[in-house]
Amino acid sequence: MKETENRGRVPRLRFPEFREAGEWKEKEVGDVFKVTRGEVLSMTLVADAKTDKAPYPVFSSQTKNNGLAGFYPEYLYEDSITWTTDGANAGDVNYRQGKFYCTNVCGVLINEDGNANSCIAALINCVSKKHVSYVGNPKLMNGVMSKIVVPFPSMEEQEKIAECLSSIDDLITLESQKLNSLKTHKKGLMQQLFPAEGETVPRLRFPAFLEVGNVSTLPLTAVADLVSEKISIDQITTWEYVSTENILPDFGSIRPAVKLPSVSSVTSFKPNDILVSNIRPYLKKIWQSNIFGGASNDVLVIRAKENIDAGYLAAILRSDLFIEYVMRGAKGVKMPRGELSMIQEFPVPCPCSGEQQKIANCLSSLGDLITAQSQKVEALKTHKKGLMQQLFPVLDDTPG
Repeated sequence: MKETENRGRVPRLRFPEFREAGEWKEKEVGDVFKVTRGEVLSMTLVADAKTDKAPYPVFSSQTKNNGLAGFYPEYLYEDSITWTTDGANAGDVNYRQGKFYCTNVCGVLINEDGNANSCIAALINCVSKKHVSYVGNPKLMNGVMSKIVVPFPSMEEQEKIAECLSSIDDLITLESQKLNSLKTHKKGLMQQLFPAEGETVPRLRFPAFLEVGNVSTLPLTAVADLVSEKISIDQITTWEYVSTENILPDFGSIRPAVKLPSVSSVTSFKPNDILVSNIRPYLKKIWQSNIFGGASNDVLVIRAKENIDAGYLAAILRSDLFIEYVMRGAKGVKMPRGELSMIQEFPVPCPCSGEQQKIANCLSSLGDLITAQSQKVEALKTHKKGLMQQLFPVLDDTPG
C-alpha cells in the first residue's frame, strides 16, 4: 500500500499518548479501500420500519434520517463507509456500522483492517465535496473517489478519534430524538385543537371552552388580506428581504438574503404578517414576521383581519391541514406552485377570540421549546465541527 511521497500532516489537538507520534501519512482512498457501489433496489420492496423479516437498514442518496431509506431482508455490506454518488447530495460520506444494504446511488469503501470507521469517514467527508463534478447532474464516481488523498493516522489514533466522535454523535442523536418528539407532539396537538376537515368541533378543548359549541369555518379571504402594497427595494436591506430562498423549511425562521433582487419594488410586510412561500409548499416555508420588510413575488404576504388573532392564524397556516390543502391544488411537477384562488378559499376554523388566543399561546410556548431544542442540536453539531478541525490536520486537498 503506497503513501503519497514527501507529504504529511499533524493535527493541532492530539490525545496525550499520540503527541509524539509524528505526522499522519497521506494515502489515496483507492490504496486503502476496495471501492465499489450499491445495487438497484425498488423502494416498493423496502419496509418503513425494522422487522424480523426486514432487519437490515437501506441507505440511499437522501439526507433525511442520515440517508436511511427503510429496511430490507438482505444485506450487501458490513461495517463500511458509503458516499452519495449522484444528485444534489453527491459527496456526502458516512460510516455505516453493522450489516446494511445500499442502493446504486451509494458508493462503498470496504476495508477489513479496521480503516472503515467514523474517523476516516469524517476525514474523507471534509474533502469529498471538492471532487464532485457539477456538470449536469452532480456526480462523484468511483474512479474519482479512488484518487482522493486523505491523511491517515495510526490505527490506534483512528480508534481514539472514532470513539470521541461517536460519543458526540450519540449525544446529537439523543438530542435530535428529543427535538423530533417535540415536533411530533406539536403536530398531534394541532390535530386535536383544530377541527378535522368536515368537522365543526375540535377533539380537544381548553376547559373554559368545552361548552361553547361548534366552531364556525370561514374562507381565508374572510379572515385575512393578501397584501399587495409595494415598497421600494432601496428602503430595505438583505436582513429585511424575504424570498423562497431565505425562508427556512419546516416552519423555521429566516436567514439574511445573499443579495437584493434587481427590481424596483417588492411586496411590503410588517410585524405579525404571515409569509408563505408559494413554491414547493411541501417544504413548509412559512414564517410569521417580527420586522418590517419586503417580499418577493413568490411569497404570499397574509395579514390577519381584526376578527382573528394573528398568532392563531399563523398556527393554522403552519398546520398539515393547510399544507395538504395547498398541495392538492398545486400545479407543476419539479417546482409545484400553490393555486392562489384555491388558497384564498382555504377553510379557517374560527373559534371565539378567547379560544384563539389560548390556542396561539399554547402552540407558541411549544414552539419556543422546539426552537430551544433545535438550537441545542445545532450547538452540538457546531461543537463537533470545531473539534474535528482541531483533531484533523489542515486539509487543503484539491482536485488535480
